[in-house]
Amino acid sequence: MANETTLTIVGNLTDDPELRFTPTGVALAKFTVASTPRLYDRVTESYKDGDALFMNCSAWRELGENIAESLKKGSRVVVTGRLRLNRWETPEGEKRSAMQLDVEDVGASLKYAQAKVMKMARKTDVAAAGGDPWATTAGKASAPQDDEPPF
Repeated sequence: MANETTLTIVGNLTDDPELRFTPTGVALAKFTVASTPRLYDRVTESYKDGDALFMNCSAWRELGENIAESLKKGSRVVVTGRLRLNRWETPEGEKRSAMQLDVEDVGASLKYAQAKVMKMARKTDVAAAGGDPWATTAGKASAPQDDEPPF
């Protein structure tokens, strides 16, 4: 959408993602990413940690479920989303606000780790292929007939 603030943050999960479901059954994963800059101190000629930024993140539906299944506390991630300001009033009448990231995409950072990516089959594609996510569409004579995934 126009005029929305998009943000990409790289950091570590401070805890395991919390997966919840709305009353209508929609999945919501909430997690926090800590991003700590490393700064060079010329006096000591060494690196030190700067002030950490803690970003609260929310991911909906399949993305939220995949995050909850794939990531855990300490996982280094690259998160992209829309920055949103939440405002509320406490029972005592104090006005509060907090920034939150509505997650559009998450990736495991491979700077210090390795990952094996598994493509999720779409429910409609699997049903149409008779339960086989790698089945080729009938009537396509030029489709390769090997056991390799189509990507």
